[in-house]
Amino acid sequence: MLKLALLTLGIVALSVLFLCIKMLLKPGSKFGSEHIGESKAMRDKGIHCVHNMK
Repeated sequence: MLKLALLTLGIVALSVLFLCIKMLLKPGSKFGSEHIGESKAMRDKGIHCVHNMK
């Protein structure tokens, strides 16, 4: 049981590290916006954020 918990914790830690590697190695970097309205590809397809609809 302890081996499984440690293995799971290790996999989660590696996943977080891989997701954040750009932020860890390059100062001043940040994740891109996740808002649909700020994505050019989505705007080109005519898909907009529900918060922007009036």
